[in-house]
Amino acid sequence: MVDQEYEEMMARHFADMEKQSRERLAEASDLIAKFTALAASKGVILGAESFEYIQTIGIVAKAQGIARTLLGPIRTERDGLLSFNEIASRFPPSLYYEGCFSGPDFILMAHPCYRRGMHPVNNWAPRFVDLFWQFDGPGIEKYIALDEDRVRIDVDGLGYVEADTWFGAPFDEDIRNIKSGIVKLRPPVDLESRHVSLFFAGAYCLDIKWNESDGIKSFQALEMKAEDIRIDVGGQHYFPARYLHAEFDLVANCFRHFDGAIQLFTEEEYFQRRDSDFNMTMKNPAHIKARSSKVFKINGPLRTKDWVEFCCHFYTANPLTFEYFSGEYPKHVSEILERIRGRVS
Repeated sequence: MVDQEYEEMMARHFADMEKQSRERLAEASDLIAKFTALAASKGVILGAESFEYIQTIGIVAKAQGIARTLLGPIRTERDGLLSFNEIASRFPPSLYYEGCFSGPDFILMAHPCYRRGMHPVNNWAPRFVDLFWQFDGPGIEKYIALDEDRVRIDVDGLGYVEADTWFGAPFDEDIRNIKSGIVKLRPPVDLESRHVSLFFAGAYCLDIKWNESDGIKSFQALEMKAEDIRIDVGGQHYFPARYLHAEFDLVANCFRHFDGAIQLFTEEEYFQRRDSDFNMTMKNPAHIKARSSKVFKINGPLRTKDWVEFCCHFYTANPLTFEYFSGEYPKHVSEILERIRGRVS
């Protein structure tokens, strides 16, 4: 009976959301007509099915490549990223919506990978986007990936607010002291999958690699999720993994480059990679190389303190990151684990 009541409650919830969406789109018919004409003047043909109201975002226009078309010609980096400052010179970063560039007729948004669960209808996952939008300093160059196929058109609308086992050498705040090698972190093996999903953001592992060459110490990190977390790209199911790369200048004693990407593994690649490490490409003749899409980049002097904060928020809600940098889980996670284990014992 409880399951039936829950299903009925969720059915009512989704029905209410659909009704709200229809009403909001009907109220915005003049706005939609105006934007449809604007998009057509840029060569983007939109129909009624191209518009959607999303509670966490607003009214969205959808079409392949619409963001770049409306943005206009812009220099693209070899890795596909766009200059934050060049976008901002045309569409100022929004004062009210983090992760957005605001124009008079539409709002450009950051890549959906920054949303909770990497799902396009969710709000931003705390707090990487907010930090990235605010971060600046002498010599800093920022690059970002946009939500290429969607723009928000209700520019005056309201925002939506949400506020144990491992191996390898520990982190050292003096990067020069970190030895080259591999680190692998996993959630506690005695936890049930539902607890890993709730308290470890569904993380399966966090792999880290440091190496040094010609005065530069390089960092790589890959966060792989549990096998039930998949996304659809072009009609194909993939296992998403968040990847970070950084370069630390030993002479200047600061990071000089930092970038992030989303890697997509097929099912076969996923199960081969998740229990291995960054050295597997040298050991495995298959040479697994996932599809990769850059989602941000920073060039210029970056303090270790700022870099660590960016890393933790990019891997949002994953205590394994906190464990690597601090040597322990956040206090609330440790307390939860104690209560879970206390009930089991």
